[in-house]
Amino acid sequence: MQIETGRKLLVPAGIQALLRDLIHERTGIFFDNDRVDTLVEKLEPLAQERNCFSLLDFYYLLKYEENGVQDWERVMDALSVQETYFWREISQVRTLVDFVVPAWFKKNQMPLRIWSAACATGEEPFTILLSLLEGGWGDHPIEICGSDGSPAALEKCRTASYREKAFRNLPVGLKEKYFAPNGNEWRLKPEIARRVIFQRANLLSADEISSLARSPVIFCRNVFIYFSPHAIRQTVATFASRMPPGSHLFVGAAESLLKLTADFELREIGDAFVYVRI
Repeated sequence: MQIETGRKLLVPAGIQALLRDLIHERTGIFFDNDRVDTLVEKLEPLAQERNCFSLLDFYYLLKYEENGVQDWERVMDALSVQETYFWREISQVRTLVDFVVPAWFKKNQMPLRIWSAACATGEEPFTILLSLLEGGWGDHPIEICGSDGSPAALEKCRTASYREKAFRNLPVGLKEKYFAPNGNEWRLKPEIARRVIFQRANLLSADEISSLARSPVIFCRNVFIYFSPHAIRQTVATFASRMPPGSHLFVGAAESLLKLTADFELREIGDAFVYVRI
């Protein structure tokens, strides 16, 4: 049966809280009471696409996974925050390039793996890559992986094509050096872009992030501002259980783990604060 496009869904009493709690349980993203209406607005089109009469129907579809991972992928697309840009909070990346990477190769010959968790549309891992190239580390064995829970965001990562707004912080000359015009966008040159590997991963799924979390360097920035304290503890505990001692975890400037974990020590390295696995 086809339901009319744009048909207003029934919203039974209490369904907002049920959906909010289910989304939190599966993704870590938490909508407090004054933002629950925003969550409903994001989910209503998905429920209509699935021919649901009410949001309760959609809740049951998600809870019992009648459509497998597809519904949850669409939910992650709907909830994904894809507003980011190149050279964001660059002091942390400079600390990586100027201190963390030299220290690694002073003691190791094995490749250094860097994981950009919840990388949205890819500006962060590409910023890391370009900064390493500019810092003279392009010939060293460094593996960069970006992950996100949203398939739509990952598709954008793989196209590596960006509008002018994404370059607002990029130093003069680097856009022309590493990118080529692509219509009304700029595309990262393929020989550069292919040096970052992207994959789907839900940060709240230990199975999905287990191998990624073994990285000696993790960037997980401006993600935990959307998580509940419980979800942050759970995610960081998974990181800590896999990260080797001495590994570095970078979180956003507005995020603090000091009251949420005893597995990391906050240190000032260069011009940035970094959590070091103890």
